[in-house]
Amino acid sequence: MSDKELKEAEKLARQVGITLRGIRKERSISLQELADLTEVSKLTLGKIERGEANPSLTIIWKIANGLAIPISTLLAETQEVVISRKNEGNKVLSANEALTLEPMFTNSGYGSIETHRAFLKAGGEYVADAHQDGVIEYVTVMEGSVTVQVQDQMYELQTYDSIKFNANQKHGYLNYGSTPATLHFVMIYTKTTY
Repeated sequence: MSDKELKEAEKLARQVGITLRGIRKERSISLQELADLTEVSKLTLGKIERGEANPSLTIIWKIANGLAIPISTLLAETQEVVISRKNEGNKVLSANEALTLEPMFTNSGYGSIETHRAFLKAGGEYVADAHQDGVIEYVTVMEGSVTVQVQDQMYELQTYDSIKFNANQKHGYLNYGSTPATLHFVMIYTKTTY
């Protein structure tokens, strides 16, 4: 990891921690209650809140699902006009580092839509836990080809093919090709409990 990437990862970790602590305080829940809601250990959550840990995509999803918020809430930007350039924004890696997710535009509050660009390594696989109820995921393959698994069904997508599904079920992305795949995600949150 380059110095620039390391600094960006540290900045993201601090930002996620500050936002998470703010949400937890706003809702008047303890760190232990947050751990129970998210199935993330109290120790890990404490490190995240202090900016001492750079959470993986899986951990960020667990936190967002437990709090019933879009993940972009944890990655909030403060500018009013934002240009999202490939490889210049925040990045979140899957635990196996096969998938890099770049939130394209994040909300400064609790929004109901978010967009991400993702890069899946050649031969890479990312399996996501079920998201909270009411999340609809739209995925378009922008480059390469990807197999999308929703529950036990497999869907082959080529460049510019898209898929839509309820994300409150197990799903995953597999790149059987020899070149990286680029994906565009749109997440719609239909429940407004956040």
